[in-house]
Amino acid sequence: MIPFPLVSPSTGHALKPDAPHALRDVETGERWPVIDGIPYLRVGREALVERVLAHLDGGEPDEALCAILADQDDWWNGPPADSADLITLIRERRTATLRDAVRLLGWGRVGDYFLHRWSDPTYLAGLAMLEAHWNDPVCVFEFACGIGHYLRELARRGCKVSGADVVFAKLWVARHWVVGEKAQLVCFDANSPHWPVPGAPVDLVVCNDAFYFLDDKPRVLDHLRQMAGDEGWLALSHIHNRDCPGFSAGKAVSVEDIGDLFPDALVYDDDELTRSLAEARAPIPHEAGDLRGCEAFSVVAGPGMRPAPRSVVDGLTLPKAGTPLALNPLYGPDGNDFAIHFPSERYAAEYGPRVTYPMRSPGPERLTYGGGIDAPETKRVRVREFVDLPERW
Repeated sequence: MIPFPLVSPSTGHALKPDAPHALRDVETGERWPVIDGIPYLRVGREALVERVLAHLDGGEPDEALCAILADQDDWWNGPPADSADLITLIRERRTATLRDAVRLLGWGRVGDYFLHRWSDPTYLAGLAMLEAHWNDPVCVFEFACGIGHYLRELARRGCKVSGADVVFAKLWVARHWVVGEKAQLVCFDANSPHWPVPGAPVDLVVCNDAFYFLDDKPRVLDHLRQMAGDEGWLALSHIHNRDCPGFSAGKAVSVEDIGDLFPDALVYDDDELTRSLAEARAPIPHEAGDLRGCEAFSVVAGPGMRPAPRSVVDGLTLPKAGTPLALNPLYGPDGNDFAIHFPSERYAAEYGPRVTYPMRSPGPERLTYGGGIDAPETKRVRVREFVDLPERW
């Protein structure tokens, strides 16, 4: 855990513990709820904050959790979570699977992406870029961390990890199903008047598949650079290209924006990063202007980055020897072997042309990874025919 000092997103004043379930502004007395060690610091949610605090102060933690799990980001266009489903999830959270959690939270297609992100090409692109520029960071902060896919991998490599997201439910799922208790997690909105984790330098700042959503990108990037400090580095991957419309919402950027925002960066085509992992080689960066036709950019920047990418052959992109692996759950029985069945037509259209795993597999359904780049199953792991899933996937 990285014990970041927190400040109020509305005043910028320091926050101090106020009972186990709240933080208090040291100057105004304003209070913010904390559930399962996750502070909820979203501005513009005054009624929800008041309601949640009332439940917590009244000794009703499950009622507080039910209220806060229903909160979503401003881009959400699906139906609201069903309160009966949330109550079921809260009651069964110690035995429920990640699939149960996603279903009961009502995440729909977003849930499909989270459940299968361990093999999606955009996730692998970010992972490949991290490995290509890896320099053994000790402390890592991930902005817009979702349910903690990257935090899990980074923590298993010995990093102290912290993550932030605008949706409390995603952090709560990260805590219970993906990352565990050792990560510091905090819920806040990037548009807050004050950045709740100021002046807390880390070795590495990560952001995947989220930067293009931000309204004031220069302001947020300035905060992220401050967190990386004078010696850290930033890895921001899958930033949608405005000139190549894709499937996601958000506010995509142009190649000119990339040049203005990241004058010190190495810039990659996301697809190139994904291919470098599958092919066990170093990814090739390009001038931003040469990538006008790519779907999404990835950038690595800052004084602490490796000056040139190395081959993506081991380390972060492969599990440790002895790790139990599962056949990618996108495969289903089909005759004498297994075939890919995408969870939706949209998923197939967005990821199908870029996936690294074969459309058919002979199995088996489970194996134990022998480890090392020369192990007979390494290629199948590299392309994510087999994946390292959380214990309660």
